[in-house]
Amino acid sequence: MSKPIRVMGICGTYDLQSANGRILEIILDQCRELGAEVTIWDHGANPLPLVGAQGSWEDENVSQFQTMATDSDAYILSSPEYHGTMSGVMKNSLDWLYSKHTSGKVFGLVSTLGGQSSNNTLNHMRIAARWIHGWVIPEQVAVANIKKAFDENGEINDEAVRNRISALSKSIVENSKKLRR
Repeated sequence: MSKPIRVMGICGTYDLQSANGRILEIILDQCRELGAEVTIWDHGANPLPLVGAQGSWEDENVSQFQTMATDSDAYILSSPEYHGTMSGVMKNSLDWLYSKHTSGKVFGLVSTLGGQSSNNTLNHMRIAARWIHGWVIPEQVAVANIKKAFDENGEINDEAVRNRISALSKSIVENSKKLRR
């Protein structure tokens, strides 16, 4: 029996208690139930410096982040949409990844929005993931009206969104097994 795939969650906020952190947690829990090992990068505890900032190339957090990425078979990117695109935290995270870390690996995409649904953030993350030779699965989730998206237990209210999240989780695990080197 081969070892389980490893899925790395990357949240586009510094706080894993954010809506994006919660959605990432839901997806990672589902991936775990499907047999994957999961890990998450915590930007609050281990912030990444801006690419190119003084000393950034030798930063220990960068080294740990890139090692975690290299050791992963798949990634879930969960970002809020700010001004029509991914958050600066997500963009900076992706700027620290190169094809040597991600080539031929699966990416799943999730975005949250304060208002109506939009695919801008998903499209921008897809472009960045493809640029570093990642395989972006077709299943994706954009959660609109995020402040009303969760019930009092932190679960997603909308059944259609829950179904899309489940489809995304299943696709990440199944396609990662197919593409594993």
